[in-house]
Amino acid sequence: MSTNSEAAPATAEAREASRVNTLMFAKLMPLLVCGYLLNFLDRTNIALAKSALQADLGIGAAAYGLGAGLFFLTYSVCQVPSNLILQRVGARRWITAIVLSWGCVSTAMALVKGPESFYALRVLLGIAEAGMFPGVMFYLTGWFGTKQRAQAIGYFLLGSAFANIIGGPIGGALLSLDGKIGLHGWQWLFLMEGAPAILFAFVVWKLLPDGPATAPWLTKAEADGVLARLAEERALANRTHDSIPVKAVFVNPHLLLAILIYFCHQIALYGVTFFLPAIIRSWGHLGEIQIGMLTALPWLCTGLGTAFLPKLVMARNLSRPFVVTGFALMAISFAMPMFVSPVLALAAFCFGGIFLSSVQSVLFTFPASRFHGAALAAGLGFLNTLGILGGFIGPYAIGLVEQSTGKASNGLLLMSGALVISTLASLFLRYPFQDRAKA
Repeated sequence: MSTNSEAAPATAEAREASRVNTLMFAKLMPLLVCGYLLNFLDRTNIALAKSALQADLGIGAAAYGLGAGLFFLTYSVCQVPSNLILQRVGARRWITAIVLSWGCVSTAMALVKGPESFYALRVLLGIAEAGMFPGVMFYLTGWFGTKQRAQAIGYFLLGSAFANIIGGPIGGALLSLDGKIGLHGWQWLFLMEGAPAILFAFVVWKLLPDGPATAPWLTKAEADGVLARLAEERALANRTHDSIPVKAVFVNPHLLLAILIYFCHQIALYGVTFFLPAIIRSWGHLGEIQIGMLTALPWLCTGLGTAFLPKLVMARNLSRPFVVTGFALMAISFAMPMFVSPVLALAAFCFGGIFLSSVQSVLFTFPASRFHGAALAAGLGFLNTLGILGGFIGPYAIGLVEQSTGKASNGLLLMSGALVISTLASLFLRYPFQDRAKA
């Protein structure tokens, strides 16, 4: 009798927690996904504009690769300061400022006159966008437990997949407006894809709560329940791992390993992002809209993988096996297009795309499993600060490869090699619950 009486409240409590989690997903994730869609679209739309920038402004492959990569230098430097500011002033104020500033800079890309102004605006865009991704990673830790957070991060990363799915066709259509009212196609691209972010900043200000306690769609009891469950999870983690001061985060060996994995992942991610349209263009006589449509296909697969895989992986405590396997399969898939026909090459990109963001969403649950509070904010910022530098190395190196060999596809071996390193390093990645199981 006592067992049944104790089980009933526990079951009711679990049902209530599930209901509240569903409500939080419904209220928060559409807004955050839309924000990351615009964020990713504005940082990567130069991929479609690459040929036009070269023809109109003389920005060659190496200069393009450098400009694409320069974004990540300032983006990287501003990660940790941005997250610490967000923790101090609140998500609503800081994320609104981030969205507004990057929208203005992205729109100003239409004013580029040559390599120097191209470099300068990419540097400014990196500063403006720096806080969005690590800020949301930290923000989600205030709403969801570890297993739900992997699903939330997966949904958030759908924004990048959606950006590439719609960005290809829309970008191709905007480039086809070349000459309308005296503007180049690439100017239409930057103007029409930058302006929505400016408008979206006001949506963020209106709808994004700082946390459960200020959410108008949660009752006080529901908000208290969310905060209590998160506190209980942190307490459980602290019984295995002592609280870590902020300065110790930067030399934590577990986090440094995650940074190496993420760094190599970013080489591949942004190599595909910035050079896939050029690789597809090299396959034959294709129009801008056709190139945009074909470019969207691998990202559609990325979206599907990101939507379904992280939840399944975390529910079964398969985080490390999934990350290892995902990186290995991507390493093979992204090398294949060098040796097969265009049809098989596109299929390989699509298969590799399934894991491209889903492994990232699982990897980003790692810092919150070991840190909390200011240490977690710093850890997430530091992970993205150094890891995102792969976004500089990848495009720049692939641009040099293309300029020296005449083929953008030759950079695929560089991406594949980076993914092999991520695969090997992931073998040593360990979550606290794996430590407990080992003990």
